Amino acid sequence: MSTTDLPFRATTGEACAWLTLQTGTPWTLARLLEHGMTPYVWLDYDPAMPELFGDANGGYAAPVFFEGDVARLLAGSEDVLITMTKDAYRIAVHLPPPGLRYPLEALRFQKKDLEKLPGKLKHDAAAAQKTPAPATESQFGIGKAEVLEAFGRIVRMDLDKALDEAIGIFGDDGARVKASARKSKRNAVWNPVTLALGLHDVYRAPLGALKRAFKTHGFLHAWEGDWEQSLALLGK
Repeated sequence: MSTTDLPFRATTGEACAWLTLQTGTPWTLARLLEHGMTPYVWLDYDPAMPELFGDANGGYAAPVFFEGDVARLLAGSEDVLITMTKDAYRIAVHLPPPGLRYPLEALRFQKKDLEKLPGKLKHDAAAAQKTPAPATESQFGIGKAEVLEAFGRIVRMDLDKALDEAIGIFGDDGARVKASARKSKRNAVWNPVTLALGLHDVYRAPLGALKRAFKTHGFLHAWEGDWEQSLALLGK
């Protein structure tokens, strides 16, 4: 199956079959989710929830991204339950209880997301096999750009501004590596494990999304062991 054979919105079966051909390894819904793929469900216009659709009076593809909803799928649920999604204007909204239910067959994955995954997997594998470089300060943390890439979409705050202000968990008494910003703010690095735990405890960042960040971003793989150990010690 070539890239052109992959539909714009692929079913779970189509996505798994295409990735199996690209990577030579079997894929399942759970593996797609573990690698950060966001499933979508088409919502037909519902006059009972006009604010959800806005001008999209024909319906729109709604993402399934809420930690609890994704965890339910990972646990092997026989259907899809959406309790939180984004409206037609991409603003996160909680749905009226008990949420919306759909069959698993309704899940779709975006072609553009799937196309990026094989290359990312190869890049991460190559990075993991590289000979360790001499110890540098950057090995004690990750830079601002990497922090924003890994955690920027998970928290509801201006993370860019918070990193610059370096107050609380973002400063030297928190996750920022002391002395890393003495010469210039551009040199500042943050311990991603300490930062992720702080984002969860202080800003209620979903733990499931944080866990997926450590699995899906190559620059966090070296920290995954410390992350898992910290969660185990905290009983999370």
